[in-house]
Amino acid sequence: MFSRVYAIIIKEFLAVWRDKKSRAVLIIPPLVQLFVFAFAATLDVKNVSIAILNRDMGKASFELIQRFKGAPTFNHVRYLEGVKEIAPIIDQQKAVMVIHIDEQFSRNLYAGKQAALQLILDGRKSNTAQIVQGYALNLIDQFSRDFAHDQGFPVQPTLLIGRNWYNPNLLYYWFNVPNLCGVLTMLVSLIVTALSVARERELGTFDQLLVSPVQPFEILLGKTIPAIIISLVEGTIIILAAIFFFQIPFTGSLLLLYFSLFVFICSIVGVGLFLSALCTTQQQAILGSFIFISPAVLLSGYATPIENMPPWLQTFDLINPLRYFLVIVKGIFLKDMPAHLVWANTWPMALIAAFTLTGADWFFRRRLE
Repeated sequence: MFSRVYAIIIKEFLAVWRDKKSRAVLIIPPLVQLFVFAFAATLDVKNVSIAILNRDMGKASFELIQRFKGAPTFNHVRYLEGVKEIAPIIDQQKAVMVIHIDEQFSRNLYAGKQAALQLILDGRKSNTAQIVQGYALNLIDQFSRDFAHDQGFPVQPTLLIGRNWYNPNLLYYWFNVPNLCGVLTMLVSLIVTALSVARERELGTFDQLLVSPVQPFEILLGKTIPAIIISLVEGTIIILAAIFFFQIPFTGSLLLLYFSLFVFICSIVGVGLFLSALCTTQQQAILGSFIFISPAVLLSGYATPIENMPPWLQTFDLINPLRYFLVIVKGIFLKDMPAHLVWANTWPMALIAAFTLTGADWFFRRRLE
């Protein structure tokens, strides 16, 4: 049995290696996507355009404006001359936020009274607007404290200082690149396995396998092992790039990471083999793969928190292996996740792998009957 499975494994590696398109798909796109997503697909808010309408000619208003100009987040500042310019600049998306300072701003501050300040934000960019509002409120709060201190007014004794665990400087690629380790590895493993049987059918070599002295289980095993090895190699490349190129701290156990990565790949390979047995052409296999990939990524917690999803969708998401692996890879990279927590997120993937691989084997046999 081993010699027959070994022959299929060697044949599968040679088929992938000799096909120029397969080599290009396996090597170039994952590396390109790693660097593109790491730098371009960011939720950080930078280079924000704001507008300021200052109807006050006092010193305090000019000092506040200089703080906004000096902030690294707000590097495009427009000055308005009247209230009528506020609506057009928001409607045309020339500014995310407009700061409106009225005539009594400085006078009220020096008199020890409350000074009104209006922030108008573009609600169409909800996430960006909330983040920009947070930046602006921090600047205004610090300005208020400094002004009260300079003028001798009473200052609130409580000072709130934020500390960000595991990513003190809120570097987004510390969050993004470990996630890409799971997303891109899933992409490669799914494509490789989805194309394996479909390619045999399309080239007409699948019938030769059926008449050879090889059992269906051995064929399936021969298709599975190369896909797992290729996916582990791809995952290793991304992990090495994360550590040595992006300088992301690796604080956990490499053994635990590879164990969970292996279980994760097995769960995805089962899905790929199921698609491969279902499809008759490589084009159908690729389309089927992307039908699985899109919801898997969207529901994994990569872009939006799973907690924000409806309860029924969170229940459905329990069968998504990517959601578990993203928790593991970020935990091992950034906060030295202990073994019991790794196992708590690994055993659901093991159940999914057992189900998908068993289902792929059953469906593969049914298609041969």
